[in-house]
Amino acid sequence: MLKQRIITAVVLLAILLPALFYPSPQPFCAITLVLIAAGAWEWGRLNGCGSAMALVPGALCVLLCVGSWALGLLSMPTPWLWRGVGAAWVLVGAWLLRAGVPGWPRIPRPVRLVGGLAAVWLAWLAMAQARVIGVNFLLSILLLVWVADIFAYFAGRAFGTRFTKGKLAPAISPGKSWEGVWGGMAGVVLLAGAWVWADAAWQAPVASFYSRLADRGWWLLLLAVLFMAAMSVVGDLVESLVKRSAGAKDSSGLLPGHGGVLDRVDALLPTLPLAMMLVSR
Repeated sequence: MLKQRIITAVVLLAILLPALFYPSPQPFCAITLVLIAAGAWEWGRLNGCGSAMALVPGALCVLLCVGSWALGLLSMPTPWLWRGVGAAWVLVGAWLLRAGVPGWPRIPRPVRLVGGLAAVWLAWLAMAQARVIGVNFLLSILLLVWVADIFAYFAGRAFGTRFTKGKLAPAISPGKSWEGVWGGMAGVVLLAGAWVWADAAWQAPVASFYSRLADRGWWLLLLAVLFMAAMSVVGDLVESLVKRSAGAKDSSGLLPGHGGVLDRVDALLPTLPLAMMLVSR
C-alpha cells in the first residue's frame, strides 16, 4: 500500500507541477479539468449511478468547465458568485452534518447529483481563477488545506481526546478528534504568518492569499485562516458522510493507494470558493 501511494503521488506530481509552474495557466487548468470530471463521475457512483450512468455527471462537469472557460470566467471577477457559493457551503454544510448519515438518503437523488456536480465544478472554477491570478496565490490556498490536514493528523495522534471527552463526529468519521481540529488551526496560523513574512522578504510579484488579507488587517487574516481550516474539516466530513451512506471506503480506486479523486480534494471543495470569496471586493 505504501509503495502504491508513493508511486501514485510521484506520477501526479510529475504531471501537475510542470503544469502548475508553466508560464500560462492553460495546461494546469486543462489537467485539473480532467481530474475534477473524474471526481464528478465518482460522485455519480456514490449516489446510486452505475459506472456507465455516472459518466453523465462526468460529461456534464466537462461541459460546465469548458463553458466557463469559453465565456472568459477564468479571468473575470465574479464576487457575487463566490459570496453565494460561500454562503451555501456554510449553511448547507452545517445542515448536512447536523442531519448526519441517516439524513443523506432522504434528500432526493436528483438534488444530490446536481448539488455535487455544482460543488466540483465551482471548486475547479475557483482553482482556475486562482491560478490565473498567480502561482503564489493558488499555492498559498492549497498549502493551507494540506498543512491543516497534516497538523490535525499529528495533533490527533499526540493528544487523542485528552482535552475533550468526545470525538468530533463519531458517526461520520470516528478517527477525527477536536484536538486534531485545534492542531490544524494552529498550523494554518503559523503558515499564514510565515507566508506573509516570506512575501515581504522576497518581494513576491503576486501577493499570496494571506498577504492580501493581511493588507486589510491582521485580525481579518487570523479570522479568515481559522474559518478556512474549519471549513476544510466540513468538506472532509461531508464526503465521509456520503461515502458512509453509500457503504464505500473510498470514492473510487482511480488513484491507487489514495482512493479516488474526491478523497484527495474533499477539503478543497469548500475552501477554494471561500478563498475567492474572502479576497473579492
